[in-house]
Amino acid sequence: MLTFAVYYYTNTRVFLKNKYIFDMLKIDNVSFSYRRKGRLVLEGIDLTVRPGGVYGLLGSNGVGKSTLLYLIAGALTPRTGEVRFDGVNTRLRQPSTMAEIFIVPEEIELPKIKLSSYVKANSQFYPRFSHEQMLKYLDNFGLETDLHLGELSMGQRKKAFISFALACNTSLLLMDEPTNGLDIPGKGAFRRTIASEMNDDRTMIISTHQVRDIDRLLDHVIIMDHSRVLLDASMGSIMDKLNFVVTSDRALIDSALYSQPSVEGTMVVVPNVTGELTDVNLESLFELAIAKPGYVAELFNAKNQDEV
Repeated sequence: MLTFAVYYYTNTRVFLKNKYIFDMLKIDNVSFSYRRKGRLVLEGIDLTVRPGGVYGLLGSNGVGKSTLLYLIAGALTPRTGEVRFDGVNTRLRQPSTMAEIFIVPEEIELPKIKLSSYVKANSQFYPRFSHEQMLKYLDNFGLETDLHLGELSMGQRKKAFISFALACNTSLLLMDEPTNGLDIPGKGAFRRTIASEMNDDRTMIISTHQVRDIDRLLDHVIIMDHSRVLLDASMGSIMDKLNFVVTSDRALIDSALYSQPSVEGTMVVVPNVTGELTDVNLESLFELAIAKPGYVAELFNAKNQDEV
């Protein structure tokens, strides 16, 4: 997506007036199955991820969210299409590409060694790793620094691994159900840490079906269902086009695109015809996308997507 003819290279990336000429991550017509002639887990996925911000990858269990993350990381080979990070096919797993991508799996298995030994062995692959930052993240999660990984509970392992992942300072951080296994204080610490550490040089894609754990963090929402993408839109675009309101007005409830009873009243999703912005209710947005995929696709088509 060149806009000018003059460009230059910095740190293996193409920049133009301090902005990327091409998108950081491009997923082009990607289909995947775990067996050569098996059922397609993903089919014809097209997505663009630009530098900076937190992307929420939402969907029920089994729709292909985890598979998509591993394809992005270059750990799986698509049946069709390709994933390019800074213009390079991630399946090539070039060292310069792998140094910029880190994935946090849903289930974390760690060797039975001290954290210090783990860091010494693995941090060398990430040139911007910060030991100081890792200690800060561990403290945020209420963990001691002198940990033995073999003695940690599932939640503690996840906290320790997320601390390491964040400290690697990769351009792209992929997280698969990061709040699964975390207690309530742990989830709060996760949200605070992510919110405080975001910057224009870091992009996160967080896959989850627990939308309440990340709803205040997101800049962009991707909703998947049955191997396809139903919605790919920025939070700003969603607020521009839809209102999320709790009401007892029967006429509004009856005319709503989606409605769901709640303790306070009925949560409704209606077209934003007034220009007034409301907070996005991700659960209602997800249910609307499932119930009316054609409407959502038309409302958030490519021509209407925000340019970042």
